[in-house]
Amino acid sequence: MKFSIVTAVFNREKTIGQAIECLQRQTHSEYEHIIVDGKSKDSTLSIVRDRADGRTIVISEPDSGIYDALNKGMALATGDVVGLLHSDDMFASDQVLERVAGAFATDDIDGVYGDLEYVRNDATARLLRRWRAGHFRRERLRRGWMPPHPTVFLRRDLIEQYGDYDTAYRIAADYEAMLRYFSVPHLRWSYIPEVLVRMRTGGASNQSFRNMIRKSHEDYRSIRRHKAGGVSTLLLKNISKINQFFSREEM
Repeated sequence: MKFSIVTAVFNREKTIGQAIECLQRQTHSEYEHIIVDGKSKDSTLSIVRDRADGRTIVISEPDSGIYDALNKGMALATGDVVGLLHSDDMFASDQVLERVAGAFATDDIDGVYGDLEYVRNDATARLLRRWRAGHFRRERLRRGWMPPHPTVFLRRDLIEQYGDYDTAYRIAADYEAMLRYFSVPHLRWSYIPEVLVRMRTGGASNQSFRNMIRKSHEDYRSIRRHKAGGVSTLLLKNISKINQFFSREEM
């Protein structure tokens, strides 16, 4: 199984090297790494090119945001399965791709996801939150459930059939895409009950009160668009995050 791992990056000279290295350490080595740089103004692009190997594809051009950049990367994907590795994130172990490939191989699976840990930006050994996704049931969407987006791996033909990120959503296009995919009745999903990705805190949706309000508005639009509930779904989605703070353990 060949993976296409897509990374969108802009001015992340402090973290992009670690992201690339954690992918290159994977025990499942059949992948391509598509890195879409938005014309970084720091040394990001130099670091990318210094660490690139024969599996690396690099684009550096202006974009209109992270979802536009991710769409560019996915359009170039040639792998059987597409996954993301954000420039601030790390795979939780060297066996992540091997575990995901094994999940796809065991059944007629369209997508795989797992758990996620939030860590401190300046001290990645410090665990802040743990997101345990649990097994998927369609009725959970109405209770605000979604899988941790950075842990989701999809068959490439699923993306081709149901579309990539809708860039009309500036902050919550990941939630809209997850609702779109997970609302399809016949698609099959496999949950790996272990941490696949560690994410540094400080995402765009939490950088200001204005962004938090905009994200809630876009989340609600997504919920109504996919007939996944209403205001109660949005409230439950936010309330569900509270439990993530009570299952922390130091790594």
